[in-house]
Amino acid sequence: MTEHLPERTFGWANMFVASRDSDPREQGDTPVGERDTLARFLRDYRLTLELKCEGLDAAAMADRSVPPSDLSLLGLVRHLAAVEQFWFRRVLAGQDAPRLYRSADGRNESFDGAGADPAIVAEAWDTWRGEVAFAEELVAGLTDLGARSAFDNGLGEQDSISVRELLVHMIEEYARHMGHADFLRERIDGRVGQ
Repeated sequence: MTEHLPERTFGWANMFVASRDSDPREQGDTPVGERDTLARFLRDYRLTLELKCEGLDAAAMADRSVPPSDLSLLGLVRHLAAVEQFWFRRVLAGQDAPRLYRSADGRNESFDGAGADPAIVAEAWDTWRGEVAFAEELVAGLTDLGARSAFDNGLGEQDSISVRELLVHMIEEYARHMGHADFLRERIDGRVGQ
């Protein structure tokens, strides 16, 4: 059975911003230097996540892609909050904060717990914004992009990552998931691009 989906159209009318001048990712001075450039690209992907979710209610945020996937925009917000927390708070700052969206047995619940409840959506955004603010403040104070931080790689082994590698990894993480967000949002209401 084929589900009726919104007509797919292209053009500024169905884009997330009306013009380049109104795009929040285009605002601010041109970055100077490697750290500022990496931070700017990451900032722009973070803004893209917010644009992709703008105007959606809890049901739309929790709407899953296609069975058997548990992928949803709300799940992405929760997942990216957990990723921000892991890399910036736990690894780079060395804080021993409990992992976000983990069950008592360590199972990742970023997507499983993403229910269509306005309180869950509000909590996810608050958490994500808090982790982003922490990360931005931390990175703004760093001068040595080659400095390395140790972490457990999940295989019971110690590994290390430089600030530079971490920032590039986060850009890659957001880029991958913004592709998912494109398809999720288009499925919800037909909005595409940007």
